[in-house]
Amino acid sequence: MAKPHPASRAEDALNAVVARRLRKRGWQLQVMPFTGYGGVGFARIMARVVLARDGQPATAPTAEEAKARRGFKVFFSAPQPEVDVEIRCGAATVQARTDRGGYLDVDVRDHGFAPGWHTATIGVGDVQAEAPVQIISPDATFGIVSDIDDTCLITALPRPMIAAWNTFVLEETARKVVPGMPAMFRSLLAGEPGAPIIYLSTGAWNTQPILTRFFRRHGFPAGPMLLTDWGPTEDRAFRSGRAHKESTLRRLAEEFPNIRWLLVGDDGQHDPVIYEDFAVEHPEHVACIAIRQLTPTQQVLSHGHPLARDEFRGRQVQVMVCEGPDGFTLHRLVRKVLAGNPIEPEEVKSADA
Repeated sequence: MAKPHPASRAEDALNAVVARRLRKRGWQLQVMPFTGYGGVGFARIMARVVLARDGQPATAPTAEEAKARRGFKVFFSAPQPEVDVEIRCGAATVQARTDRGGYLDVDVRDHGFAPGWHTATIGVGDVQAEAPVQIISPDATFGIVSDIDDTCLITALPRPMIAAWNTFVLEETARKVVPGMPAMFRSLLAGEPGAPIIYLSTGAWNTQPILTRFFRRHGFPAGPMLLTDWGPTEDRAFRSGRAHKESTLRRLAEEFPNIRWLLVGDDGQHDPVIYEDFAVEHPEHVACIAIRQLTPTQQVLSHGHPLARDEFRGRQVQVMVCEGPDGFTLHRLVRKVLAGNPIEPEEVKSADA
């Protein structure tokens, strides 16, 4: 068996030192639950086990209870690897163990839940936490997969210096919502009872509580967030955010074969290419692609020139692509596409154009 990457070993050693010191100061185990999802026969339960100050709540506070906080605070944690965890999800009870980053990502079978929102219990000894779980109906035929950064909220993620300021320093209440996006999602889901929305991002799991409060404050529909860990892996110094999105889209196609997804992203990163590739592989699972266009100024600050960083490569697939600067424009175009109405050439183009 090959040795783990040096960066991975260094991170593990640092985490072990930090954990020992925090335990001496009285810090105790905390379970941080993430929103899960599933179908009638399975549920995906996700969480993280870390050390926290004694008495700190295991669940994220509500938008009303939460105070503004600096972003850097969420990145200071002491993950607990190889911890035995018990998951109770409806009629099923599963034993699992956290990975080297303290994360837990488990499929639970035969839970017995009906479609809708439910709660799973994640426990480490006497420490318990409740994780919301959305069970998607087998009758659902439409759903939304949306990027987060620069699609739902403006963070200018590709800009290294400004992204660092927004992520590590800026208070969460100062972040800006992309105009029209919450209304677009609410409107589209209102016409499809039981349709899910899944937020897929290359952002770090550490930011999940901040994002949850931000989404709640601005009226985004509730849905699972599928984020990633920014740390090194067993075989490389940095994780691939693009690979995370690609593998997740394929997994959703397998888990929900009856759903056609509206894929929402922006042209400041790799969303157009990722979505086009997925549409080539699984055209039956794509209802439409909606891309938020960054302004020329945002593009320049993002990667040095006013043109979009990634554009569709013209692969042979008949999937409609709507492009616009905000949720209001995209909503109008997506509505036309989903209703099968004609679109003017300057309003929308196909991915094989």
